[in-house]
Amino acid sequence: MNNSQLNYENDFYNWTRQQIELLKTGRFNKLDTVHLIEELEDMGKSQLRELESRLIVLIAHLLKWQFQLSSLTEQWQEFEGKSWRKTIIEQRTQLLGLFEDMPSLKNKMPGAIIKVYPKAVLFAVDETSLPKNTFPDRCPYSTEQLMDKKFYPVNA
Repeated sequence: MNNSQLNYENDFYNWTRQQIELLKTGRFNKLDTVHLIEELEDMGKSQLRELESRLIVLIAHLLKWQFQLSSLTEQWQEFEGKSWRKTIIEQRTQLLGLFEDMPSLKNKMPGAIIKVYPKAVLFAVDETSLPKNTFPDRCPYSTEQLMDKKFYPVNA
């Protein structure tokens, strides 16, 4: 095991500084390419996981808005879903920031919606105690609706 690999395993921060210095000085033959490639792949996966995580929360809250808001406002006149609205706004804002930093992630959104929708439904089921079959089998919201700050689904 060479010094670079030891640094990677024992002092990741120092390893990153070392790799940056090697890149800046053009000493490419000294780079720890195996770990560098691994870290770059993980960075891409991490950004995709963030996209998926934010979509789960956003979709779950839109589902709660659509399928539970009216019954809760009937039970409690003062209930307006303010915390849900706040969460929806927050997730949309964070997604916009993610797309500003990494525009290519926008292309991943349709596939990510399909992938995470079942998880968003389970999230909504857990938070509402509504039966799973209350919610559509497929995401009822388009990519545009998910990102439209004025879009809130009509109560069911």
